[in-house]
Amino acid sequence: MFTIEKTEQFDEWLKSLKNPIAKKAVISRLLRLEMGHFGDIDNVGEGVFELRIHVNVGIRVYAIQKGETFILVLSGGDKSTQQADLIKAKEIAKTWENNNENQ
Repeated sequence: MFTIEKTEQFDEWLKSLKNPIAKKAVISRLLRLEMGHFGDIDNVGEGVFELRIHVNVGIRVYAIQKGETFILVLSGGDKSTQQADLIKAKEIAKTWENNNENQ
């Protein structure tokens, strides 16, 4: 079992999703992730991994794992904004790590 925390950036992105099917797919994927079922993922560097959700236009969710049981969900996007989303996710991860390095 994993502890999942979400950033404000992720929450804002999720709220902005207009397609209810896509939103439901993301929430469902996070529930499975919490149970340890990672599904279709890719290591995209600097400790960030990409959860690929095959619905709509190819939803992407970016996260980092810290320790054996903690996952921080950074941000999300879709295939059309993948490169910019990845850069943003890595920046969020770096900021979070700098702010939490002594914990």
